[in-house]
Amino acid sequence: MTTPRPAIVLIHPEIPPNTGNLIRVSAATGFELHLVRPLGFDVDDRALRRAGLDYHDQAFLRVHDDWASCLEALGCTTNDAGQTRRLFAMTTKASRPYHEVEFLPDDVIVLGCETKGLPAEILQSFSPDRRLRIPMRPNIRSLNLANSASIVAFEIWRQNGFSGAV
Repeated sequence: MTTPRPAIVLIHPEIPPNTGNLIRVSAATGFELHLVRPLGFDVDDRALRRAGLDYHDQAFLRVHDDWASCLEALGCTTNDAGQTRRLFAMTTKASRPYHEVEFLPDDVIVLGCETKGLPAEILQSFSPDRRLRIPMRPNIRSLNLANSASIVAFEIWRQNGFSGAV
């Protein structure tokens, strides 16, 4: 079995250009991109395709009906060695900055929708050390979803030697 790629998961994304931008990130980095329904758009949406440019065929995109099927597709069950693929929730409610984590090559970052973040029941399933934030100046609510995912994805890729890059 091949080692899974690092992955970005979007739970209930609402804005097509954010997902389109992350399709480009998936193609450029080799990261998997998983979308969990309901989506605020159709995956054939013109705005999504325009933001993703012509990279759709080079991206590693999967759409799931629910969180449970996404977890199954990610292989987030315990393996024979008693290990499981690590998932990290990205949230402004976390106290641990993302740059303090030593990321593994198959780690997964999970982000919620643009207007509400991660659903409470999903966020609560992450232990506090698996909830990460991006440092920001005070009184700033949040960063754009695609920008946030990209910041952390490139840190994961950097820490793992930019595997597959030229």
